[in-house]
Amino acid sequence: MIRKGTLLIFTVGTCLIFIFQLISLQLFNSDYSELSENNAIEKRPVYPNRGLIYDRNGVLLVANQPVYDLMVVPENIEAFDTLELINGLAISKDELLTQLKKAKQFSYKLPSVIIRQVSKENRAMFQEKMWKYPGFYFQKKLVRDYVVPIASNLLGYTSEVNPSEVSAKNNYALGEMIGRQGIEKSYENSLRGTKGATFYQKDRFNRIIGPYQDGVYDTEPESSEDITLTIDALLQQYGEALLQNKRGGIVAIEPSTGEVLALVTAPSYNPNVLVGRQRSENFSHLVNDTVAKPLFDRALQAEYSPGSPFKTLNALIGLQENIITSNTRFQCNQGHYYAKNAFMKCHCAMGSSNDLIKGIYNSCNTYFAKTYLGLIQKAPTPGEGLDRWRVHLEKFGLGNYLGYDLPIGKKGFIPNSSYYDRWYPKGRWGGTTIISNAIGQGEILTTPIQMANFTATIANRGYFIKPHFKKSFSQKEKDSLFSKNYTLVEPRHFETVIEGMHQVVEKGTARIARIKDIEVCGKTGTVENFIRLNNKKTQLTDHSIFVAFAPKDNPKIAITVFIENGYWGGRWAAPIASLMIEQYLTKTVKRKWLENKMLEGSLMDEYAKPLSGKPFVINE
Repeated sequence: MIRKGTLLIFTVGTCLIFIFQLISLQLFNSDYSELSENNAIEKRPVYPNRGLIYDRNGVLLVANQPVYDLMVVPENIEAFDTLELINGLAISKDELLTQLKKAKQFSYKLPSVIIRQVSKENRAMFQEKMWKYPGFYFQKKLVRDYVVPIASNLLGYTSEVNPSEVSAKNNYALGEMIGRQGIEKSYENSLRGTKGATFYQKDRFNRIIGPYQDGVYDTEPESSEDITLTIDALLQQYGEALLQNKRGGIVAIEPSTGEVLALVTAPSYNPNVLVGRQRSENFSHLVNDTVAKPLFDRALQAEYSPGSPFKTLNALIGLQENIITSNTRFQCNQGHYYAKNAFMKCHCAMGSSNDLIKGIYNSCNTYFAKTYLGLIQKAPTPGEGLDRWRVHLEKFGLGNYLGYDLPIGKKGFIPNSSYYDRWYPKGRWGGTTIISNAIGQGEILTTPIQMANFTATIANRGYFIKPHFKKSFSQKEKDSLFSKNYTLVEPRHFETVIEGMHQVVEKGTARIARIKDIEVCGKTGTVENFIRLNNKKTQLTDHSIFVAFAPKDNPKIAITVFIENGYWGGRWAAPIASLMIEQYLTKTVKRKWLENKMLEGSLMDEYAKPLSGKPFVINE
C-alpha cells in the first residue's frame, strides 16, 4: 500500500513538473521563440548616409560614395566557378578560400563578409552573374569621399570597427565604419546617424524567399548630422601648397571668435588613400614613414621652443608687474655670460640703447634678459618670482591643453620652481641660471596652435576664445563653450607691444612680410634646434618661426608659421605667413615673385644632410 502511494505521488509530481515546464516554455520564456525566428528570419542592417562636412563658406569637403561587401551564407553555397569570381572581383584564390573557411567557422546559417568594399563599378559588372552563385549576395554601405583632398590631419578618417570595439560599443557590428582621429572621431555620434533594418523571410533550406510580413517590421535609418567647419578651404589648400617640400605647421585663427581658419601640417597625405580595399596597405606605408611622419600633426602635437615671439609675452608681464614701462631703456652690451656654458648673444650695436618698442623690433636679447631678471628678482625668492611669471603664462593658454575639439595634442611645458628645485637642489638657482627663458628658449615648450592662440590674445588686447574647428554650434553652446578667457595683463599694456610688433614688419626683422594697405603686426623667431648625439648636445640648423596678426586694429586673422630647419624667421616663416594673410584678407596675392619663391622653394636638401654639430650659442 505504501509502495502504491509512493509510486502515485512520484508519477503525479513528475507530470506536474513537465506541465509547469511546458507552460513556462510556451507562455513565459521567449528564448526558443527568438531562436525559431532567427532561423526563419534574416535581419540586414540599413546604414544611414554619414554626415557631410563643409568648410565655413559652404564648400563640400567630405561626402560619401557607395561600396559593396560580398556576403555569403555558407549553408546555401553550391558549386561555383571560382576562377570567374576571383577574376571578376580582384581577389586571390587563397584569400577567397581563407574567407570561406572563416565564414563556416563563424556560422553556417548566418551571413559573413567575403570581400570588403567592392567598388560600384566592379559590383555592377558582376551583378548579372550572381544567379550562378547561390548563397552569395552584395550588401551596400557607404565610405568616405574626400571631395577636396585637403586637411587630412584635421578631418581624420574612418575604418571598420574591430571585434573588441564591437563588444565594447553599443550598436556597432563588424564591417561598420567608425571615425578615427580628427573631426571624424570627435563628432562620431553626430556624423554616424542611427542604423535601420530590413527583415527577410527564409525557407526551411535557409534561403531568402521575400520580405518578412511585407516589411511591416522594417525600420528606416535616422539621418546623421552634417557639420560645418571653421576652416576656409581655399586658405587651407593654399597653406598646404606653400608647405610642399618643407616640414612644419601653420595655424590661423580668427581672433574675435577663436575659429581656426587653417590647420596645416607638412608633410601630409591625400585622405582618399585611406579609403577602399588598399587602405590597410596605404596606412602601413604612412605609419612606417618614421622620417617624414605624415601622420604626425605638427600643428597640434609638435612641441618647440617658441623663440623670440615669446619676448612679447615677457614684455607684457614686465609691464603688468611694473618691472618696465613703455619708456624703459636698457643699454645693449652685445652679449653676456649669464650662467655657465650659456652665452646670450645680441645683434644690437654695442652700446646702443633701446626702449620697449625698439627692443621688440630689434629683437634685443639684452632688453628681455634684463626684463626677465627683474620679474624673477622682484619676489622674495626666485621660486616665488618664477611661479608668479608662470601664472601669467597659463592665462595666455600655455602649459596646458587649450581644449579644442580634436582628440590629439600636447600640453607644451612652462617650468615652475619645483622643476628647478629638482635640478638644482638646495635652491642653488636664480634668474641668471634660467635666463634662456627670457627669449623663449631654455625649458619652455609650446605647440604651434598655442602660439597662434597667444598671438590672437595679443590681437584681442588681453583675451582669447578657445580655438575650435566646428562652426555650426547653437548660440547656447557658443555661450557656454566659448566664453572669453582673460589674461592678468591690463588692456592698456598691449598697445605698446602691438606697436612694437607693427614696427617689426615695417622696419625690423620681418620687412619681407609687409603687405600694401594692410597693417601687419608680427614677430620673427630663429629657434635653436638641438638633439643628443653620441651623448653630446648637438645643434642642428635652426627652425624658422613667425607669429603675426592683421589688420592692426580690428584684426581678422592671427597666424603662426613654423618651418623646421628653416634657418631664420624672415627666410621662410615670415613670407609664408604674409602670403596667407594677404590671401585671406584680399582673396588674391599680388606679390607673385614672393609667392613663386615660396611655392617652388624646398628644404629637402636640408633634411637630407647628415647630422653635424656646432658650438652651443644662444642667439635670437
